[in-house]
Amino acid sequence: MSLPVAVFRPDRATPWQRSAVAKERSAHRRVALCWAFLLLNTLTFYPKTWSGEPLAFPIPSVVGKLVTQGALIVALLLALTVNRRIVIRPNVFLCLLSLLAVEAFISAGQADHVGTIYRTFRLAFFIATIWLLSPWWGRRDLLLVRAHLTVAYIVLGSVLAGFLIAPHTAYAAHRLAGALWPTPPTQVAEFAAVTTGIVVVLWLGGVFATKFALPIASVTTVMLLLTHTRTALVAMVGGLLVAGLSLFAVHARVRKLFASASVVVSVAFITLSGFITTWLARGEDEKELTDLTGRTTVWSGVENMPRDRFQDLFGFGLSNKSFNGLPIDSNWLASYLDQGLVGIVISAIMVLYLLVSAFFQPRGVARALGMFLVTYCLAASFTETGFSDASTYMLYLVLAASLLVRTPESESETT
Repeated sequence: MSLPVAVFRPDRATPWQRSAVAKERSAHRRVALCWAFLLLNTLTFYPKTWSGEPLAFPIPSVVGKLVTQGALIVALLLALTVNRRIVIRPNVFLCLLSLLAVEAFISAGQADHVGTIYRTFRLAFFIATIWLLSPWWGRRDLLLVRAHLTVAYIVLGSVLAGFLIAPHTAYAAHRLAGALWPTPPTQVAEFAAVTTGIVVVLWLGGVFATKFALPIASVTTVMLLLTHTRTALVAMVGGLLVAGLSLFAVHARVRKLFASASVVVSVAFITLSGFITTWLARGEDEKELTDLTGRTTVWSGVENMPRDRFQDLFGFGLSNKSFNGLPIDSNWLASYLDQGLVGIVISAIMVLYLLVSAFFQPRGVARALGMFLVTYCLAASFTETGFSDASTYMLYLVLAASLLVRTPESESETT
């Protein structure tokens, strides 16, 4: 609820005021662009779609890799232009991220593969760029959240455009993927789920109007269901449940939504239980469901891989998160392979720190958004790789930290 406030403005802005406003807007645009290029750097690229079909408009492999890998350099340069004095706001979370980079350099000392060295320096530049963006954490206008939503709209919009242009390519094997850019179904689901969650939480907090939130959440939810990705769906539902509970006592809209959702879910499970079970099974037999589509076999191989004491503690160095050519699909086991037990401990402390920070934050939209993102990453980490390396999941945790970590601006608001 907003209170009437008398606002006094000068009849005519002075040139100095106009200049200050223009500089502020320019800084905001560059921060948003920097976040966009960080996200672009995390996108996968292959010359074909995930199902092996050619893209609707072929993109040479060299061009695609240059775009994604060069995006990090552009992001770092943009961050330096907007933060020329290199002002940073140290906090525990960013220190933990830096520890991941230090640990990656320690484990890379034994590496004999160029890819490991490249990924290690990439992680260092990635985290350095995040440090440069720290002065824009904790803002009331949710600058980084708005920047992330804008990029997510573009990514999901490209997937929809690809579906309209080449529907058979975009929906091969009955899973929605990118036909213009080779975005796999799991990544489409990830963007759709996180976007849906953020929009719903903003709507629950009264920040997003219903006329905008309803169509956006409807489209992204349909896209999520079309990807047939169970991890993203479960993580989104869990994140929304935790975020909604954090707003339950302060917003009547949340209480009404929970009451309505409980009725809808009950009716759906009674009348559509067969359809829901079929959708969740995704055509897999009992054996495939039991071993999580082959994941447990890969996980056993990672656990039983011969390693000495140093490799047990620090890992083998950053890899492409695969084992014998198969994806590991577990943040914790991938972290164990790449960064050892030390990497697992740092990753766990990062998540735990954010959860504890959320507990001490005042109830509101920022806290709910942060809890949604942390819960989503934690739930997805068991069958997805992510926040121990430069990825969208690391950016989600950074976004959560920017909402949950105390800053001078947020502290002044509560005094």
